[in-house]
Amino acid sequence: MTIVKSAIKKYHQNGDVIMIIYDPFWKTLKNRGESTYTLINKYGISSATIDRIRKGGGITTQKLNDLCKILNCRVEDIIEYTED
Repeated sequence: MTIVKSAIKKYHQNGDVIMIIYDPFWKTLKNRGESTYTLINKYGISSATIDRIRKGGGITTQKLNDLCKILNCRVEDIIEYTED
């Protein structure tokens, strides 16, 4: 069975194609039994960071580090690079 990735491109508001996507983050979050609510209220991740993730915006490497520590995962479990 071959898995085909979606051909739908995502764009920033300025028209740039989004190359880093957060699809793995949502799967990891669910698999770890966490929610955006617990990230915000239990672990102190800002709602602005969650909003940037939802919209495909950038986050700092420190936030990636924090999320990896909280979710006990690797960077690849949070972000994925996609070619244009």
